Amino acid sequence: MRNKNPDGFAGLGRPADAPPGPADLNLLRTFLAVHRSGSFTAAARLLGLSQPTVTAQMRSLERQVGRELFERQPRGVTPSPYADELAARVVAPLDALAEVTGDTVPAGDRPCDPVHLAGPAELMCLRVLPALAPLVADGLLLRAATGLTDPLLDELRAGRHDLVIATARPRGRALSAVPLMDEEFVLTAAPHWAARTGGPENVEARGPGALNGLPLVTYAEDLPIARRYWRHVFGRRLDRRAAVTVPDLRGVLAAVVAGAGFSVLPRYLCAAELASGALVELYAPEDPPINTAYLVQRPGSAANPQVARVRDLLAGVARAW
Repeated sequence: MRNKNPDGFAGLGRPADAPPGPADLNLLRTFLAVHRSGSFTAAARLLGLSQPTVTAQMRSLERQVGRELFERQPRGVTPSPYADELAARVVAPLDALAEVTGDTVPAGDRPCDPVHLAGPAELMCLRVLPALAPLVADGLLLRAATGLTDPLLDELRAGRHDLVIATARPRGRALSAVPLMDEEFVLTAAPHWAARTGGPENVEARGPGALNGLPLVTYAEDLPIARRYWRHVFGRRLDRRAAVTVPDLRGVLAAVVAGAGFSVLPRYLCAAELASGALVELYAPEDPPINTAYLVQRPGSAANPQVARVRDLLAGVARAW
């Protein structure tokens, strides 16, 4: 027996003296739910079963086919090449059978299910929710949540979200992720602090020394965004303490506009303040640091056609963000 993974799954091969038999339809349905969701726990919730039942069914199916179906991962499971092949063979017949038996409803007759979408609070509030307003006016039911990428991806695997906007590409093959937008980071401050630096030419000549004496406002005590900017632009380690920390970039922006100090912010967040003159870009490097955000979809969420509407709209409008 292989070591148990976090989902309670142990990869088993068929004993040499156990001939393969026809797979039970219930086992195949459960297998497809695990393959689509990337997790035994999520599949159990989708099917209304207990997680031990799903584990036992997959153990039984593995014995029947004589192959290991899923590889354990720190979060969830990843299908083996054989499992991918098996899923491709059974998905259409099982979905068709589900329609015939009433386990599912044709898309045209299905009541409108809410789309569960999650992502960083700042991006969700400033860009994503306004962009989706036309779909809501057209009947979309939307349930939005905010948070950090790793917990949101864990919740996605568990079936709590249909789509997640992640600030890093998820690991493994179980989740489908496509690039959504590039965040460009800007070194900025209110005009009176900008004057203290001597202007962009002085920042270019002196590097971060031109910012000595300016209070730093940042997202967290370990200065994640500012540290990245320092490494990428100035080629050195940031060694200073924040004057203000607030775990919401909108709060950082408000503090900097009010004159609390300088910060490094995503351009999309402070574009209006830069255009109005409420903020000044302290330095504009030829190669500014960027971070790519990804749109991640839960396996199996395609059963709700509204998910595709949200996904396709965001993929289109985000090019301008």
